[in-house]
Amino acid sequence: MLPGGMRNQRQMQMAMRRLGMTTEPVEGVEEVIIRTKDKEHVFRAPEVTILQVQGVKTYQVVGEPEVRARTGGDSTPSSATPAAPVAPTGPPAEDVQLVMEQANVDHETAVEALYGADGQPAEAILQLLSRRGPGGG
Repeated sequence: MLPGGMRNQRQMQMAMRRLGMTTEPVEGVEEVIIRTKDKEHVFRAPEVTILQVQGVKTYQVVGEPEVRARTGGDSTPSSATPAAPVAPTGPPAEDVQLVMEQANVDHETAVEALYGADGQPAEAILQLLSRRGPGGG
């Protein structure tokens, strides 16, 4: 929340667009489960919003979770079905953002460059800039 409260929703949305931010509500969400090693945080009928900033999506979950211990034999109905794909791990978002800004490339190119540079942002930036040759662009 902004200091002094929200003055004008339209102005707020315009400011967000100027900063390259978009929000999108996710309709019809029945449940969100966050599993840790020994607990589950279950949100029933939460409000979920996707915030996208310069190609990076962040999911916001609003609601009151039910926190429960995980049992050894996972008894949730989803255990009978194949697990959802796990989000790939990759370079830290800050490193990707830095490479994107400094080398003026898109998210995918920045991630590929970081993999090629063993996760070193400075090396990835130098490699990308050297591919362009003198004059850039």
